[in-house]
Amino acid sequence: MSETKSRFVVSADWLQSELGKADLRVLDASFYLPAQKRDADGEYAAGHIPGAIRFDQDKIADHSTSLPHTVPSPDYFAAEVGRLGISENDRIVVYDGIGLFASPRVWWLFRVMGAKNVFVLDGGLDGWKAEGRPLETTAPNHAPATFTPNFDESRVVTLDTMRDVVSSGAMQVADARSAGRFAAAEPEPRAGMRSGHMPGARSLPSGVFASQGRFKSLPELKQTIEDAGIDLSKPVVTSCGSGITAAIITLALESLGHHDNKLYDGSWSEWGSRDDTPIVTGPPTPVKV
Repeated sequence: MSETKSRFVVSADWLQSELGKADLRVLDASFYLPAQKRDADGEYAAGHIPGAIRFDQDKIADHSTSLPHTVPSPDYFAAEVGRLGISENDRIVVYDGIGLFASPRVWWLFRVMGAKNVFVLDGGLDGWKAEGRPLETTAPNHAPATFTPNFDESRVVTLDTMRDVVSSGAMQVADARSAGRFAAAEPEPRAGMRSGHMPGARSLPSGVFASQGRFKSLPELKQTIEDAGIDLSKPVVTSCGSGITAAIITLALESLGHHDNKLYDGSWSEWGSRDDTPIVTGPPTPVKV
């Protein structure tokens, strides 16, 4: 792997050469917003990477809350992924259709639950198909496995903690939503959401980290994050619309060796739906130099 590339991102060449290995589990974690007009389950059925397991982020989630696809309990997660034939000791490669959209969330989730060898496929399924690589339409039938969770609760931020972060400024907040949504120049895609951003937050739209579905180099990632006003020597909380694309920022941070980061699981679906959380509009405040 090149020193300029993330150690958490693998190439299609590498993955194709590893297909069929006993300890490899490939996960199709595709997820789309309504505006993207794509059907994740339908695309999986029509053709997926050989051996890929469909990972539904809305199913393997906490169903006791009205918030979308939030982190499930460790026991529920372990039972569900165990049924899919996945162990915490497997090498796990996650992909999505676009390349770098929903897959980092599942990469982050498995790591939070204790898996160590988790990677994201560069270029995703769209890139795999564009290169004429093999596909299959049948779902794999792995024997059930035991996934022993080791949940790192400290990496998941709750509403109460987020309130403290915003009021104290103790951690930097990086928001992965579009610049228009951040500034309240564009409406939120979910009904009932107020527009704007948390006081002090920095705008880091998730799309800036990849080009044609491929993760940018480490120097490019570093420049992008610093240009947004994030100090890589200080702690960061990542956030987005519903906790999915925030993990793209997390992936970038971890790739750069920044480990003092957390993800706000409820994200704007929670913060923006309440009437007792502070919100500001307009672009982020200028970076102090």
